[in-house]
Amino acid sequence: MNPTDLPPAPPALTLRHRIYHSSALRERLDGYAARLGVPAAELAAAYDWMLANNVAFEEGDAAEPRVSIVSVNMESRIPHPLASRFYALLRDEVPTQLVPRYGLNWPTFKDRWLRAWEQCYNILINKLPSHHLRLAWLRLGGARIGKGSSVWRNTEVLGVNNLVIGADSCVAWHCLLDARAGLIIGDHVAIASYAKIIAGSHDLSAPEFWSVSAPVYIDDYAWIATGALIGHGARIGRGAVVTANTVVGKEVAPYKIVGGSGAKPMGERPRDLNYKVGGKGLFTLFH
Repeated sequence: MNPTDLPPAPPALTLRHRIYHSSALRERLDGYAARLGVPAAELAAAYDWMLANNVAFEEGDAAEPRVSIVSVNMESRIPHPLASRFYALLRDEVPTQLVPRYGLNWPTFKDRWLRAWEQCYNILINKLPSHHLRLAWLRLGGARIGKGSSVWRNTEVLGVNNLVIGADSCVAWHCLLDARAGLIIGDHVAIASYAKIIAGSHDLSAPEFWSVSAPVYIDDYAWIATGALIGHGARIGRGAVVTANTVVGKEVAPYKIVGGSGAKPMGERPRDLNYKVGGKGLFTLFH
């Protein structure tokens, strides 16, 4: 189907709520075309249609633009057949479940149930001195938490179904884990008290205050110190340290120690890290 033969995009596609996918996507269209079984030129035309109709967004550096897709699951509302297929493929590569189109449907019911489940956790369950109950509640809500890991009391979780924590990692008291855009925490990670991980922000240049979000990755052996704030789109490399009260919204290279204004490099850790965080133990009851 030629894009000029398509009906106008429905009003729903005027939304500009968006979630980050990757950079310089256009350079990889040939690979995606092979996966979809279509000519590369045809997929390039579909991608241009997506950009023109608020299904995909290119922002930032023109040479290597950041590419986002609409963060409300609009697959069924996209009239361009190939654009709809490509959107679904890109959506499934983002480590989160997108917000559904709300209405009288199963996805809406499931999403509302999950939000009620996590609010019950944040208001009541996370204050109970039972480590096993707290983790069971999170896992039943869809969180994937590895063996030996712990989430201490009074830590709030948003987007519980998009939270992934590896083995032997510890999230201490009074933290905020915002996993609505996907939060992937590796093995042997230590997140100290009052740290905050934020999934997104808003488009301050738009009158509509559209949401902008991106997944957050915290790799094995990373240490997030007290009061640090990890913004959307950050990736904290293996063994890296974010010092106390530091704000990070970018990639931190493996083993680097960053801190202060602008999260400046302050040093490096050894490469042969092999310790256990040990977030569970005799005193788990008090955690």
